[in-house]
Amino acid sequence: MANIQDVAKLADVSISTVSRVLNSSAHVNPAVAARVRAAIETLHYQPSHAARTLQTNRSRIIGLLITDIQNPFFTTLIRSVEDIAQQNSYSVILCNSDEDPLKERQYIEVLCAERVAGAIIVSTNGYSRDIKLFEEQNIPIVAVDRRIGSLETDVVLVDNVRGAYEAVTHLLSNGYRRIGMITGPQALTTGRERLEGYRRALRDAGIEPDAVLERYGSFKAESGYQLAYELLNLVPPIDALFVGNNLMTLGALEAIYAHGLHIPEDIALVGFDEMSWAAISAISLTTVTQPIYEIGSIAASRLFRRLSNPGAFTRQEIVLAPALQIRGSSQPRSLPVY
Repeated sequence: MANIQDVAKLADVSISTVSRVLNSSAHVNPAVAARVRAAIETLHYQPSHAARTLQTNRSRIIGLLITDIQNPFFTTLIRSVEDIAQQNSYSVILCNSDEDPLKERQYIEVLCAERVAGAIIVSTNGYSRDIKLFEEQNIPIVAVDRRIGSLETDVVLVDNVRGAYEAVTHLLSNGYRRIGMITGPQALTTGRERLEGYRRALRDAGIEPDAVLERYGSFKAESGYQLAYELLNLVPPIDALFVGNNLMTLGALEAIYAHGLHIPEDIALVGFDEMSWAAISAISLTTVTQPIYEIGSIAASRLFRRLSNPGAFTRQEIVLAPALQIRGSSQPRSLPVY
């Protein structure tokens, strides 16, 4: 059975253009519209129920666009959004961009074409150009985890600066001074703000941040391994490591083991984001935890409030507090300070 992507490919247009034709938009070149209609007829394409109900009843489906389905952070986020959606008699379409802006745009076009009632978005790059497609279709959205450029939409996230600041301050108070930092892409607010918190904590302790000790990863385990490996080879060596998300922390752990080092005897480690095994493993990992379920439930509730009463609410940025869970991986140092 043909889908909207097949129609777009045959007509040599974007999915959003097919959507505009299906919705009888006046903003499509007549020749292009004719080509799309010809492709629809050739492929015997049947619009989804969500699209067919556009003119009469609002769809009972929302989209949830995340960036990495393998990240445990998103497992909890998905659950919370689905719980709120079920309470409101809505279903959820899950899309995983895998931190790929092109894949993200394709999913946005599909969600718009399917005329979802609304969407909750974790952006891959922090820009609003592609996400404005929702605005063109009058589909309300709520951003979570990361801010989206200058787009006027609700945002629900954690205080990244505060979380990083508390983590590094904790390491400093336990005697660590040469602290390496692995953060995410600087195009993303999560990457920038966690780096800002790290630098602010050092400066408040009278230590000028050193670019040699900073690394920028992809929020993937592979980059955590590679960048931690680089930091562990520095001379003089680092005595502690703060890592900006859970998957990169896993990679950093592998790099520490590959160097034959022990935690915390040889190096202290703190990660941003909780992991299910952090409190019960032999490592006993200190982490900055986020109220993930609350982030998702607030975002979903905010979206449904907008759906029930469009235009009644002004944009709101909701920033939740993180919590530092202190465990064995950051115990007070007993090694000489460099």
